[in-house]
Amino acid sequence: IGLDGGGDASLRGLKLADAPLVVVTGAEGAGLSRLVRETCDQIVSIPISSAVESLNAAVATGIALYEVASVRAEAATVK
Repeated sequence: IGLDGGGDASLRGLKLADAPLVVVTGAEGAGLSRLVRETCDQIVSIPISSAVESLNAAVATGIALYEVASVRAEAATVK
């Protein structure tokens, strides 16, 4: 998945999170390059308050990895 503020899907409840996954984070300010964006299966964004302008790349990546880990942990307890 590509992580970009202009993503077409929300990170919350991401269906791809329970499969093998690569997370690519867009550069601060520039986002993902065209080629990377086209290569990703899905472009996702982190839902944030409109009062927050943006997140830096490291924080966004940490949030994304935490959400993926949460989805995987929940799936493991359901099985």
